[in-house]
Amino acid sequence: MSTMRERLTGRFGSVGISIAVAVAGLTAPFAVGGAQAAPGTPGVPQAPAAIFAEGFENGQGATPTLLTNYTGGPPVGETYTADPAWLTACNGWVTSPAASTTPPAGSGCVSGDWAQVKNLAGVLGRWSGGSSTTNHAVTAYTAGNPGAGKVQLETAAPIPLPAGRRFIAFSVDIAEVNCFANHSKFSFYLLDGDRATPAFTRPIEACVDATTTIGGAKVGTFTSNGAVLFAGNRAGIRLVNEQPSGTGNDVAFDNVKLVDASPQVDIGFAPTPVLTGGTSTLTFTITNTNELGAKPGWSFSDALPAGLKATGVATTTCDSGSVVAPAGGGTVDVSGNLTAGQESCTAQVQVTSAARGTYTNCAAGFTNVVGVSLPGCASVVFDTMRFDAHAYGAALTSPLANIGPIAASDVTCSNVAAVDTDNVATVSLGVVGNAGVVTTRAEGTFDANGLQRANARAETAGVNLLGGLVTADVVEAVATVQGDANGGATPSGSVTLANLRVAGVPVVNPNVNVDITIPLVATVRVNERVVDPNGRGITVNALRITLLSGVSVVVSHARVALTLPGATCPTA
Repeated sequence: MSTMRERLTGRFGSVGISIAVAVAGLTAPFAVGGAQAAPGTPGVPQAPAAIFAEGFENGQGATPTLLTNYTGGPPVGETYTADPAWLTACNGWVTSPAASTTPPAGSGCVSGDWAQVKNLAGVLGRWSGGSSTTNHAVTAYTAGNPGAGKVQLETAAPIPLPAGRRFIAFSVDIAEVNCFANHSKFSFYLLDGDRATPAFTRPIEACVDATTTIGGAKVGTFTSNGAVLFAGNRAGIRLVNEQPSGTGNDVAFDNVKLVDASPQVDIGFAPTPVLTGGTSTLTFTITNTNELGAKPGWSFSDALPAGLKATGVATTTCDSGSVVAPAGGGTVDVSGNLTAGQESCTAQVQVTSAARGTYTNCAAGFTNVVGVSLPGCASVVFDTMRFDAHAYGAALTSPLANIGPIAASDVTCSNVAAVDTDNVATVSLGVVGNAGVVTTRAEGTFDANGLQRANARAETAGVNLLGGLVTADVVEAVATVQGDANGGATPSGSVTLANLRVAGVPVVNPNVNVDITIPLVATVRVNERVVDPNGRGITVNALRITLLSGVSVVVSHARVALTLPGATCPTA
């Protein structure tokens, strides 16, 4: 059994009757099949939404009014009844601190008791953020024994409710004095015609449950901890005081509210984006309202966006929870309970898609909604890997000026198959040297099985650099990365060298990353290969020449990568 919780936030001032829905049409925030609430933080309980609030201010001034003579404001114009025991013996008066010091005739109040009654109304005004001098409340300073289980307030006409099956509860501000004696015990009931359903697991006891004292009175805002899953479209309120004694039982109440305490459903996908054919997890977070009452028996169905399918893997942390999401199906059925004191629970479904696209799940796809408020939208992106392929014939980098890249071909961070080619007849690298024909190609392709491959190739002929110290008929660099069905990537590279000579010495079938020093001039790296740190790409340079002056020359460059969705493509 959960304890009643004093609510220090989400209070309503004494503003008379207000209705959170339009009687004709039941406009927002409520919608057929379940309310769609404003976005909050999933898993963090929010205050229940007010459906109806009575502050006992309509038409009231300094003159006290007996509860049964009070009429609330538009559009409902609610009136109230009570057991005769709570309309006599200084009970049942709607009054404020501005009332005369003289008790109403026939009220059964003596002057000292009447002063306490007015004080309680002022305390409730201070508590709710209203006026401590003009606030009105329903008061009782019991001069006799009322008896147990008597109705202290009941609506004379039912109140319109939001459409659909909702968890309905009550909220009330209470101030009480003389807590050393017998104190009030308020029980709320929801009325459906002649049927009264309790909305509590134990009565509200302000003298016990309140943690704040104002003007000598224990005061607080309390929400009933036993919300009712209500199917009707109208409901009445009944407040019963279980305390039979008139020794004590000196209490006032204000801001009686009918509230929608339905849990909020929020949805999200993780991870996103994800590789086509891979999986993402759709999480439903069912969050209680902040009185943390038990909410048993909620449920809903979610039709997944077209093209998004369940894998058959599903879990839930909800009490008596069930998640039905057959493999290959497009509908998820979720049900369960929130237990008393529980803030939230989750249901998770693994989903997949074989096709690229953004899949958006919204409240419009929810059906068979019972007792929950619907979510906003959440999206998951399924995508292929990104092709990245680059090739060029030559490039010079120096402290003073750069040349190239020459004959560059590029497929840059693309998720569609593409090819780029280029060629030039001659290459000039200034005083460093020259070369002849350059041919380059960069491409990203899908094979017949849908597997991805990125390839880059650069071929440079007639190389003559450093005054003939580095020559070759042809140098070629090839870089390739092959994808697999699981999103893996295997990079590889190769270099072809035709009649390469460095300082007159032939270089034949060199190992990877071989450095040759030309004394007092430069270092020549042959067959340079560098695998990306994440292992999803490779850079291949046939020749890299670094002069002592700081000039660097690359001849025949190829670079490729396959980047997973959501990851950053290589930039160099």
